[in-house]
Amino acid sequence: MKQYRVLITDDEPRIVKFLELKLKASGYEVLTAYNGWEALEIVQSQEPDLLVLDVIMPGMDGFETLKQVRTHFSLPIIILSAREASIDKVKGLELGADDYLAKPFSLDELIARIEALRRRLMPAQEREITDSITLGAITLNRKKHLVIVDGEEIALTRIEWLLLSELTRHAGKLMLYEDLLSKIWGPEYRNDVQILRTWISRLRNKIERNDSHPAFIRTVAKTGYMIDLPVSEPVSEEVPI
Repeated sequence: MKQYRVLITDDEPRIVKFLELKLKASGYEVLTAYNGWEALEIVQSQEPDLLVLDVIMPGMDGFETLKQVRTHFSLPIIILSAREASIDKVKGLELGADDYLAKPFSLDELIARIEALRRRLMPAQEREITDSITLGAITLNRKKHLVIVDGEEIALTRIEWLLLSELTRHAGKLMLYEDLLSKIWGPEYRNDVQILRTWISRLRNKIERNDSHPAFIRTVAKTGYMIDLPVSEPVSEEVPI
């Protein structure tokens, strides 16, 4: 069975070596990089399953590296920072990181975060019981991770896809802020409503005919979001044989 491949990027060799040894001992295949440019090259050439990325690096810092990676790749990313300011966490998550750890952190916590992302993100298509679902003018092909809006294929980021999948899976039901945050980012983010609002806004901009007057994803004030099923067009699902 293929080992889960983790790329560690940090400009401090001592930290990289320590994490490399410990993660290998825990059963992971480990790749290493010491700056953002090396990380980009390795992501492109060796296709790691997950990226652990330090924020504070000379030259191209972690935020810029994160932005560059997210432009072309959708692998899960955990960012690390010695700064505990919440603004750094928010910025990282808004740029597309899947999780955030403040230094110093325990190795057990990092491994727990990696395992949580593996469970939440990697086997997603295996957990689906249907290949596709259609709601009004929007169709999701869950097996291929495709979204079709009015006949046009729309490219979504990993977070946008997870949000839309979760909302459509519970179409017709209200999804509370804390439930969506816990399912997409993890329970430690259940109170970060601003992050959720930012990503819902980005998702609406891609799939709504008029994102300033959204008709597909409805806001329930101070509570959450829901997708209303079109009355004349119920859910259509293709169940694989």
